[in-house]
Amino acid sequence: MANSQWLLHALLLLLLLLHMDSILLKTASMPPPSPVMCNSPAGGDGCILHNSYGAWNDRLDCHVQNVTYPTTEEELRSAVAYATRNGLNVKVVSKFSHTIPKLACPGRTQSVNSFLISTANYASSIDIDATNLVVTADAGVPLRQLIDRVEGQGLSLVAAPYWEGVSVGGLISTGAHGSSWWGKGGAMHDHVVGISLVAPAKESEGFAKVIRIEAQDQLLNAARVSLGLLGVISKVKFSLEGGFKRSITYNFTDDAQIEEIYRDHAMKYEFADITWYPSKHTAVYRYDNRVPLNTSGDGVYDFLGFQSNSVVVSKSVRATEKLLENARNVDGKCTLASTTVGYKKLIANGLRNGLIFTGYPVIGCQGKMQTSGSCLYSPPSRTDLTCAWDPRIDGLFFYETTAIFPAQRFADFVRDVKKLRDMNPENFCGVDIYNGFLIRFIKASKAYLGQSEDSVVVDFNYYRANGPSTPRLNQDVWEEVEQMAFFKHGAKPHWAKNRNSAFLNVQNKYPNFGKFMAAKKQLDPQNMFSSEWSDEILFWNEAAKGDGCALEGQCICSEDRHCSPAKGYLCKAGLVYKEARVCRYTQSSVA
Repeated sequence: MANSQWLLHALLLLLLLLHMDSILLKTASMPPPSPVMCNSPAGGDGCILHNSYGAWNDRLDCHVQNVTYPTTEEELRSAVAYATRNGLNVKVVSKFSHTIPKLACPGRTQSVNSFLISTANYASSIDIDATNLVVTADAGVPLRQLIDRVEGQGLSLVAAPYWEGVSVGGLISTGAHGSSWWGKGGAMHDHVVGISLVAPAKESEGFAKVIRIEAQDQLLNAARVSLGLLGVISKVKFSLEGGFKRSITYNFTDDAQIEEIYRDHAMKYEFADITWYPSKHTAVYRYDNRVPLNTSGDGVYDFLGFQSNSVVVSKSVRATEKLLENARNVDGKCTLASTTVGYKKLIANGLRNGLIFTGYPVIGCQGKMQTSGSCLYSPPSRTDLTCAWDPRIDGLFFYETTAIFPAQRFADFVRDVKKLRDMNPENFCGVDIYNGFLIRFIKASKAYLGQSEDSVVVDFNYYRANGPSTPRLNQDVWEEVEQMAFFKHGAKPHWAKNRNSAFLNVQNKYPNFGKFMAAKKQLDPQNMFSSEWSDEILFWNEAAKGDGCALEGQCICSEDRHCSPAKGYLCKAGLVYKEARVCRYTQSSVA
């Protein structure tokens, strides 16, 4: 134990030194790999689509027969026409591919009828109408490029997800969001006032057509969050506001009152959030409001988790966590969690007043404070720094669960989690190594696949094993928390995140799901833009269960064989939520 603690504290020191080095030298990282890898540069003769983590939920590769890279709207229309004429299944991917479920995969293994359209090269047009306070951008435009162009005109996008490694089309397709209950809210699709969509068409119409959907059109409520099922998004029009700055302070304090004050916190601060570290009994309240543009301050929010990381550190952190998992060393995980939380407090989670963090509040322009992702940008020659989860380096590898609660039901979820936590706080250290529970706020939306009521979003990341048949330390805890969220307290899964089991009966949680499917039938009557994978998310219900299927969320266990009885993991009832069925380690079973 002494040796493991020494190693963990040494990692903290190394992190601090490398953090300072990256700031002072302004180093950047090796850019992420392309999500599409083909046998030929032209994109034919077979390709494989990956997400940015290098593994889908089922760990099976997505094979695609052909991929095309349009650069104009007409080329995009021609690509859809080609697919319509040839009866192909079509999906769209951006240059980033950060979706965890397999929504972008057009077909099963070695499907000869699969066709992928990449918007990586369709990213040249950003048209700002300062008079009407709107901006229209090509679907492939990266979020950072859009923000910088808007801010350069003295204007601001009010909402943005915390991670900027997304395209304009991709971020609205899956409901990407920041945090706000003010104004139009924190979800970017609720700031959309127009969409151009390329949809299949009759032969007399050239097999594909561009549909301009404006704010008054009912179809906009289907197209705002479409999961890529209605056609190919060509352009998106967002509403803008005059430029402004933000003032941010983090308050690290006790977690005793989260369930009592989260509403007041969200109403008091326009861009409020809360980060909860359950094992440390710590809540971090983000005090975040806009201030006038002439307020002094040139701050930047460069979130720690999205900064360039030394390959050595990323590999070392992963190796350390893997050793702790294999040794069932809960104490070591808790030491690592304490180190992580302490480090985040020391550097204000990535906030900087200028070159470094010197104190609160940190004040800066909206475009520098609303989103981050500095690990994305670099020349390919820089290979010693990367995003921490880059699959090429054997770095961080984790699950991400994101549950969206009706606001009035969130307090009871927190109370249940605290009951489970209080049985053994150390069991929650695994989530605090990452980012604890990130709690954000989004408003009720008119989007059919958006939230029908003001909602609270909870994200938490946790260790994923290298192999699909390897159970995890305290696996039952995270399975019980998942099932509490999605089944007991009625949370909806974020469309771009989560393990497959979170989507069980998801269509019943959206009152306008039928309207969305009617729009799909209208725009895509032949289901060109559907696949077995997207159907699995939308209509998932458990059928046949295989051995070990619960270990990675491919099912919810009902028999011991769905876990790993040979390694001591049996299917048991939840400790607080008794209806939950989880894979729990039972030492007597391996005696």
